Amino acid sequence: MEKRRLSFWEIWNLSFGFLGIQMGFALQNANASRVLQIFGADVHELGWFWIVAPLTGLIVQPIIGYYSDKTWTRLGRRRPFFLTGAILASFGLILMPNADMFTAFMPALWVGAGMLMIMDASFNIAMEPFRALVADVLPSDQRTLGFSVQTVLIGIGAVIGSWLPYVLTNWVGISNTAEPGKVPLSLMLSFIIGAAVLIISILITVFTTKEYSPEEMELINGIDTEEKVEESSILNIFTDFKNMPTTMKQLSWVQFFSWFGLFGMWVFSTPAIAHHVYGLPLEDTHSTTYQNAGDWVGILFGVYNLISAIYAFFLPAIAKKIGRIKTHSLSLIIGGLGFISIYFAPDQYWLLISMVGIGIAWASILTMPYAILAGSIPPRKMGVYMGIFNFFIVLPQIVNALIGGPIVKYLYGGNPIYALVMSGASFLIAAILVFKVKDVDDKVILKTE
Repeated sequence: MEKRRLSFWEIWNLSFGFLGIQMGFALQNANASRVLQIFGADVHELGWFWIVAPLTGLIVQPIIGYYSDKTWTRLGRRRPFFLTGAILASFGLILMPNADMFTAFMPALWVGAGMLMIMDASFNIAMEPFRALVADVLPSDQRTLGFSVQTVLIGIGAVIGSWLPYVLTNWVGISNTAEPGKVPLSLMLSFIIGAAVLIISILITVFTTKEYSPEEMELINGIDTEEKVEESSILNIFTDFKNMPTTMKQLSWVQFFSWFGLFGMWVFSTPAIAHHVYGLPLEDTHSTTYQNAGDWVGILFGVYNLISAIYAFFLPAIAKKIGRIKTHSLSLIIGGLGFISIYFAPDQYWLLISMVGIGIAWASILTMPYAILAGSIPPRKMGVYMGIFNFFIVLPQIVNALIGGPIVKYLYGGNPIYALVMSGASFLIAAILVFKVKDVDDKVILKTE
């Protein structure tokens, strides 16, 4: 038995839930530091508030992956998990900007940090089963297209989420200012809208996508009884980690430096741009100019996600021409230069050019490592290995969360712009390390002139 080739729109529906996931994720990434600063966090403390979320993902992801490999319900194998993650993330989106409602019980800053933890952990719960779903359903020669379509939807969702606060303020006329300690109404409504879109988009995938049953997967992959017995214990996660494919080990270092750089961008972009480009003092977190800077960061995040959505359409063709390894390395180099160019920006509009480079790298980060990895993973362990692969996404975020703030405070003299330069250097290191990766399932035939 072979997997059925899907039409473009079937692949589109397969990944449509990622639009909502990334819309919520973009709202979090562009605005969580802004919200936490409104509630009283200092700039060098921001990374510490972000740390619990990736730490939770480090523990949860392989477990979710393992059980999604073993689960079969009326909703299928992967769908129950990303539906649950979406519901939990929606609660976090609604409650984070309203954290001041709970000040009778604890400070709003700690409630906000707790909601950030719930959101990020829930997004992780939803994301990795989605990655495994693409690998489950699509034949090998459609996986690059599948992950590229997923990246397009990620880009569309992220553009909407990133631009929503700006649109509500400048097009609808909803205020983006509030009294000290309060989140502006435009930002609060953006989070609520994001929660609604997240649930709706996930339900579209749930009701339009068919997964292969365990029996069908056995016929497709030829799994025998002995292998099924070997996989029966959750403790085998530790064995699987030890015996991870060589390709995954090689990709782990690429992922580490890629996501170390991304985390620095998400945490420090708002204070860095407000201080370095808008000329505001670091302690200014309540002025109209600061809120405008925060809205502009949302626009910038939307631009890099829009570029990633466009670039993702071309990734299969580029990979067909030069191979997945060179495609990913080139994309990371362009992204690294985009980060470094932020330092030299004469005004906020110049940053749009910087975001083009970052968007190119982001598209490749969301596509190429998974396309390369999928062919090296045993099919019946797709979920658990996708979960283990998430280690190399959350570990660099934890490391950056621990050291990023102190580095900014003591090494960079409190100036967060250098954290973004460090992100650029991290991308360039990742670009070099890509060439150590062996793509064992690259069935692409490179064109010759």
